[in-house]
Amino acid sequence: MTNSNFFLLSPLLSGNLIMSDLTKFLSESLMVWLIIQVGLTLIFFWYLETYKQPSNSQLPKTAVILCLRGADPFLPHCVRSLLNQNYPEYDLKLIIDSREDPAFKIVQEVINETGAKNIQVSILKTVRHNCSLKCSALIQGVSDLDESYQVVALVDADTIVHSNWLKELVSPLMDGTTGVTTGNRWYVPTGKYWGSLVRYTGNISTVIQMFLFQIPWGGSLAIKKSVIQETQLIEKWEQVLSDDIPMHKILQKQGWKIKFIPSALIINREEINLSELLPSLQRLILCSRLYHPKWLALICEAVSSIVFPGLIILLTLGMLLVTEGEKVLSLVQSYSLYTLGLLLLILVTQRRIEKIVYQQEQPITEISLTTIIKMLIAIPLTQLVYGLAILSSISTSTLTWRGITYKINDKGNINLVAYHPYQWLDQPTDPKMSL
Repeated sequence: MTNSNFFLLSPLLSGNLIMSDLTKFLSESLMVWLIIQVGLTLIFFWYLETYKQPSNSQLPKTAVILCLRGADPFLPHCVRSLLNQNYPEYDLKLIIDSREDPAFKIVQEVINETGAKNIQVSILKTVRHNCSLKCSALIQGVSDLDESYQVVALVDADTIVHSNWLKELVSPLMDGTTGVTTGNRWYVPTGKYWGSLVRYTGNISTVIQMFLFQIPWGGSLAIKKSVIQETQLIEKWEQVLSDDIPMHKILQKQGWKIKFIPSALIINREEINLSELLPSLQRLILCSRLYHPKWLALICEAVSSIVFPGLIILLTLGMLLVTEGEKVLSLVQSYSLYTLGLLLLILVTQRRIEKIVYQQEQPITEISLTTIIKMLIAIPLTQLVYGLAILSSISTSTLTWRGITYKINDKGNINLVAYHPYQWLDQPTDPKMSL
């Protein structure tokens, strides 16, 4: 070979080596991340299997606070379930955004239907402009409680609880070191919208992350009233967008534990389309960026779950254009194995959660072959949608939540731009659609 030919071939050989190394690195990284995900899921399973629900005959008087803006799809079922608790002494406190709110009429109909006496409805008195509307409502609800209440339970309008929910949530608080108990939401995978399936797929890893990092979920949560006072939680709520994510850091400073309660895992059957899912994810990711104690760990997880698979897809498409058949086959095999591994992990996790659902005497979700095939498509679609949500949330300084726009300057500077009551015209056309 002449020197001139060598110099001509040298860049090609170098390029091939780089592509081979990159192909190997991405394939191996994907397999390593799959193994890590399996390991984290097994830790979650181990906790579900070994958790023992404490039994306490002496349960403190509890206030259950539900903040409402808009009529969530299953709001009547939510209120009825909260009024049907197997708990000795509790009151349901509803703070509704305004009398014009669609939720007000629905709540009044449920009260008239049930004849419940342990429910009080209040209208939001003060709209604070340096926190979210939900935080304003929570501040009002907690501040109005008298000294007889020792525990406060928080719940969202998309939460339909079983009859022992409050008892199983409050009982572990009798442990002197536990300040907060929490569950989480679990979406069903049989929705008619692709957004519903993408949200279900992404939420599985979210539930496990929140369990591992001890991040509470405000839709199914109980906290000692003394802990609220000791940690000055009300003062913290006055300047934040999220009511639950900041709790981890606040309680950790005072040495309080946050305990995940498996039976407080709540099934959510609402629907959402892709166009509505993206802003919803942007809000959740933005709140995590502002308040999550392990934000950098979440970024690393995003790189592994989104960037590596995305690079493999892009690299595969690029190699197809230059007919790198052997490397393309290697990448396709790695990505297919990874996707099938995730699918199997999803199905096994779903089966384990169904054991909890069965104990709650709720209907089990039957997953058809068609749904399983759609999941194979939903996995890469989830990676794409979550990637877009993360990228857009990094630079955003405003968000809209239930018709209200907030401007975010930094963690301690939230500005509610303009308030207006929620109207019937703001309701989604699909009665099962999330707000």
